[in-house]
Amino acid sequence: MKKTLGIFLLLTAIFLITGIIEPRFMQSGNMINMARWTGLYGILAIGACFVIITGGIDLSIGSLVGLTGALFPLLLVREGVPIVIGFVLVFTCAVTIGLIHGLLITKLKLQPFIVTLCGLFIYRGIARYITGEINQGFGNGFGGLRLLVKYRLFDKIPMPFIILIGFGIVAAIFLNKTIYGRYLLALGRNRDAARFSGVNTDSMIIGAYIICSVLAGFGGMLFALDQNSVQPSTFGNFYELYAIAGAVLGGCSLRGGEGTISGVIFGTAMVEVIKNSVFFLNVPTESEFTVIGFVILIGVTFDELIKRMAIGQKTRIVDT
Repeated sequence: MKKTLGIFLLLTAIFLITGIIEPRFMQSGNMINMARWTGLYGILAIGACFVIITGGIDLSIGSLVGLTGALFPLLLVREGVPIVIGFVLVFTCAVTIGLIHGLLITKLKLQPFIVTLCGLFIYRGIARYITGEINQGFGNGFGGLRLLVKYRLFDKIPMPFIILIGFGIVAAIFLNKTIYGRYLLALGRNRDAARFSGVNTDSMIIGAYIICSVLAGFGGMLFALDQNSVQPSTFGNFYELYAIAGAVLGGCSLRGGEGTISGVIFGTAMVEVIKNSVFFLNVPTESEFTVIGFVILIGVTFDELIKRMAIGQKTRIVDT
């Protein structure tokens, strides 16, 4: 709770400082735009959070966004598949990919880094192959479906952000109020101890990767509907980094066993605010990734120092 509060205070400080330096940052249009992108990236970050809590990592999120983002309009527009069937097919594709990741990691004991790094290349290649490198989009059709994603509650809150809050509530209840959420956190802290306590750790890990892939697949469809133009070779590039950055800034420990959904949402918002700050403060856009990288490094370093101080204090108390 303290860590989440700290993230929120840091986010507020960056937000206010940027707004004071450049008042245009506070304009309604920019606020709506940041909320929209926070919603889109936040959905991916929640999926990454589940995997990171288990002590794993998923580097294939961006490529999976590219694959599902290209597959969805391809099915609906080029193949003429009904919307519901298209959604089910893309959803099935995402579940299958998550299941494969989980099985390779738990049954063959492959490293999550290697499995998902291979996925990063494989899914991007599949997206390029099935589309023939041709841009995919909905054109002027499916206006109702695209309008749903463009909808704004009270003319201010974009639909992707509303969807993020909905997913966030469900994910938070799962992690904090169900026995399976407790199992997930427990195996992240100590997998052997969780297994000896009767937790089916393999099933929990497989489930985490399926959740991550499903949210990435759903995010890919939302991104495609939002942008209406999917370039198979570049769509979703670096999105896995934004997702992981949001989760890590939000308090998820890469060692596993730690993380809160509210923190992940705040962390994702912080990444988006930093991106906008770079633009409005006239920092060269080429430095965007450098700035984000430094902020993440500082945040992780600060978190590690606090943990070491806390361990040192506990050790001194025990010694006395």
